[in-house]
Amino acid sequence: MTVGQQEFGGMPLRLFRASPSRLLAWMDCPRRYRLQYLDRPGPRARPQRAHTSVGVAVHNALRDWWDLAPERRTAAAGAELVRTSWIDLGFRDPDQSQRWRARAQEQVTTYLQGVDPHRQPLGIERTVSLKTERLALQGRIDRLDERDGELVVVDYKTSRVAPTDDEARTSLPLALYAAAAWKMFRRRCVRVELHHLPTGTVAAHEHTGESLKRKIDEAESIARDAQRAEADYAEVGVDSGRFPANVTPLCQWCDFRAHCPAGQAAGPEKSDWAALDGEEP
Repeated sequence: MTVGQQEFGGMPLRLFRASPSRLLAWMDCPRRYRLQYLDRPGPRARPQRAHTSVGVAVHNALRDWWDLAPERRTAAAGAELVRTSWIDLGFRDPDQSQRWRARAQEQVTTYLQGVDPHRQPLGIERTVSLKTERLALQGRIDRLDERDGELVVVDYKTSRVAPTDDEARTSLPLALYAAAAWKMFRRRCVRVELHHLPTGTVAAHEHTGESLKRKIDEAESIARDAQRAEADYAEVGVDSGRFPANVTPLCQWCDFRAHCPAGQAAGPEKSDWAALDGEEP
């Protein structure tokens, strides 16, 4: 049964199951979406890049820090967790890896000096879900705080450029996390924050119930388009015309560019460590 039959034939609408990252993948590039989520067997993605290794190690350290007993939650313990969770993939050479590990340890140490170890968050790497008339959404929040009777969504960032308040305001994932947390815990959740480890800055936005509703509507619109494309893919496979490549400079960073001639034509592939040298994907 096609999506059109479901929508107009009086039959119940099948919920589209997705994460915020899946919705954004569709918006970024339908071709990459097909390669990543639909093609089976799926094409092999390229090896992990160095900036991803840095980000994963920092996130894991900040996650595991909260598993320690409160008296052991020191800044130095955070640096040690970076060391033990370090991922030595994508770097130009061992020296570059060692230098960035030391830099990540310093960033985590500085950040944790401003965190109260006795103020346990409501959730760490917490999975949240939200259902609408069209969408069954599931995602994972880096940290969910409880402050003054309300919930706050915290997302860690390790990029070279600090995020802005406007990025926090327009972020679809953050808004969806807030809406899901509000519904799951039945407690108001409108504040979203981007904590940037390299600079120690916080970009934030206070949503309203109305602005969260608009973000949910946006997610449903994206899901509607993706669901129609997936229905066409189910009928005709890779010959479906609903998955064009969105050719941009980001193609030079794409994990699936080896399987996309259009993306390869956009320019030479970036090195595994390019983001560490000052370029931003």
